[in-house]
Amino acid sequence: MNTEVSIFLLVEAMLFILLVIVRAVRIQPTNMTSYELKRRAKTKDEQAKYNLRRDGMIQDLTTLQFIKDTALSVILIILTVGFLDWFWGGLASLVILVFSSAVARWGIVASIIQKMYDKYEYKFLQVIEKIHPVLRFLRIPSSYQKDKFNINSKEELVHLVEQSGDILSQEERYLLSHAMSFQQKPVKEVMTPKAAINSIDKKELLGPLVLDDLHKTGHSRFPVINRNIDHVVGILHVQDMLTLDKKRSVTAEKAMEAKVYYVNQDQTLDHALAAFLRTHHHLFIVVNELRETVGVLSLEDVIEALLGRKINDEFDTHEDLHQVAKRNSKDNNKSEGRVDV
Repeated sequence: MNTEVSIFLLVEAMLFILLVIVRAVRIQPTNMTSYELKRRAKTKDEQAKYNLRRDGMIQDLTTLQFIKDTALSVILIILTVGFLDWFWGGLASLVILVFSSAVARWGIVASIIQKMYDKYEYKFLQVIEKIHPVLRFLRIPSSYQKDKFNINSKEELVHLVEQSGDILSQEERYLLSHAMSFQQKPVKEVMTPKAAINSIDKKELLGPLVLDDLHKTGHSRFPVINRNIDHVVGILHVQDMLTLDKKRSVTAEKAMEAKVYYVNQDQTLDHALAAFLRTHHHLFIVVNELRETVGVLSLEDVIEALLGRKINDEFDTHEDLHQVAKRNSKDNNKSEGRVDV
C-alpha cells in the first residue's frame, strides 16, 4: 500500500470519527420551564443560572452542531470523490455517512461521547458568546420542544395554571390556584379578626333581648369570655339557645360548651383542616405566641380558602371582616386619660 493511499485512509478514518462524535451529541433543553429556572436563579442556585444561560443559547448550539456536521460531510465527499471517481467516490461517501450515523446511535458510544460533551459544554458556550452575532444570521429552526418537562415546584405549577390560556376556564384556574396555595397559607390570612368577633360574657343572662341581639348577628357560634376576649372559657351554640326555657333566664356559662380549641395564627390551613376533621368542631380560637386571642377560625373559612370562593357561612352578613374589624376598633383603648408613647 503506497503512501498516498495510506494518507487517504487515515484522513477518511479521522473524518469518520469526527462525524460520529458530532452526531452522537444530543443537545436537549433543560427539563425545567424558564419560570422555574428564573425562580431558582433568584435564590442564588448556580446550576439554575447556568441552565438558564444554556437554554438561552440552545438554538446557537444546535446551529453550530449542524455547521460542523455539514462541513465534515462536504470535506469527506470532496476528498472521497476526488481520490476515487464520481460513482465509487459517491457510493463510498454515502456508505460512510450512513454508517457514521448508525455508530453514533450505539449505546456505549453515544454514552461516552455525551459524557465528554457535557463535561466541556461550558467551553462551547464561551465560544458561542463570542461568535453570537454571526450565528444569529445562520440559525436553523430548532426541533427541540421546551414543553416536555417535569414540574419541579408548587410555585411552578401554580404559574403554569395561571398561564394556561384557553386550556382551562377562568373558574378552573381559580379553583386550582387556590387549592395548590392552600397548604402553605397561614391561618391568620383567613381568620375572622379579633375586632370583628361577637362574643358574650359568661355571666350574661340569656334573656329574650340578648338572644334577639345574638340572632341578629347572623352567627351560629359565639366565644364565651371571662372579662375579656383573651380569656375564652367556652363556645355558645345557637342551636343550644333554641332549647332554652324562655320563661327563665340562664347565664351563658350554663348554656355554653366548655371545651375550647385553640390554633396558632401561624399554623397552616391544611393543619387547621386536619384539626377540624379530627376534633369534629367547627370553630377554633386563634391565638398568637403569647396566647392572646387574635381572631377566630371556622371550618367554613378553611373551605372557602380551599375552594377560592365564598360560601354561606356564619359570617356572611359582612363582605369584608377586616373592614368590620377596623370599624369596630374605633373605640379601642381610647380612655380619657390615655397616653400614647
